[in-house]
Amino acid sequence: MTPMTSTPTTALSVIMMPRDSNVYGTIFGGIILSYLDQAAFIEARRHGVHRWVTASVDRVDFKEPVFIGDVVRFITQTSKTGTSSVVIEIKVEAQRFDSGDHVIVTEATLTMVSVNAEGKAIPFDGPPTVQARDTKA
Repeated sequence: MTPMTSTPTTALSVIMMPRDSNVYGTIFGGIILSYLDQAAFIEARRHGVHRWVTASVDRVDFKEPVFIGDVVRFITQTSKTGTSSVVIEIKVEAQRFDSGDHVIVTEATLTMVSVNAEGKAIPFDGPPTVQARDTKA
């Protein structure tokens, strides 16, 4: 893997709703994990228009709770690249509903791999492997 640092980018921004919470009024960790996976895909897609799959969730550190009503931003940055894979660092920042304060609530590292239709790893710097949709109705 080659070290490479991209510019941090907000991949997702989501408001946390009551359906995402547990009985304590905090957001389930699994909800955050799902958004981490989506944010990693968005960052990986910047490297090539391919199918991208999650190869590993290398680390997830839940630092602070997330509450109903918080606006949560998933800030991504590529830290390393290989031939078919990218390592993505994600900081999760919550803007508190009640105060507007910004708090880093989670940090994570995921590895994404570009694959062909058969699920085999392919170089991500090649031509796109996902076909454009016909948008004419």
